[in-house]
Amino acid sequence: MRPGLGLAIVCALLAYGCAEPPPARPDEADRLFAVISMKLDTFSKVKNWSNGAAPDGVEAVVEFDDAFGDRSKAVGTILFELYDYRAGWPDPRGPRVVNPFSASLMTFDEQRAHWDRASGAYIFRLACGQLAWGQSYVLSATYEPPVGTVGGQRLFSQIVLQTKPTRENSSESISPITDPGRSFPQP
Repeated sequence: MRPGLGLAIVCALLAYGCAEPPPARPDEADRLFAVISMKLDTFSKVKNWSNGAAPDGVEAVVEFDDAFGDRSKAVGTILFELYDYRAGWPDPRGPRVVNPFSASLMTFDEQRAHWDRASGAYIFRLACGQLAWGQSYVLSATYEPPVGTVGGQRLFSQIVLQTKPTRENSSESISPITDPGRSFPQP
């Protein structure tokens, strides 16, 4: 090999190595499959797990979708709030019933504890002893992705839950009365 050609190759490699790398772009796959919407499912309901006289809390069923509209898993935290229902108001949330519930989906064990394969949704049992049969409640959920997540935006959803007393106040005695649809980004 000629010495001049070898020197030219070495200079070209040094010049290439000193050049700035191209700016980092989010991976296309991450953007395609990132969570873009959240919805409290109509299967969310006030429940009685202990077969007592009063409800024990709320079973919240949360669905996430990607850009294709397919069910997706999510990483982050969800803040649940439960309010009394105010019929006829533009914002049906009345006074808050209990302090907010915070649920984490940051670890493998947390994912496994809440993911339901059959429904393709997360299920959270929110214990609350201040509920009564025959009343309606508003359940809201705010999703916060980890900082730096591709396409990570805060999402919000709420649903009105109506309780109906039945014989023996079984756990299947409640039905949602509204479904506001998919979530929207929270400012």
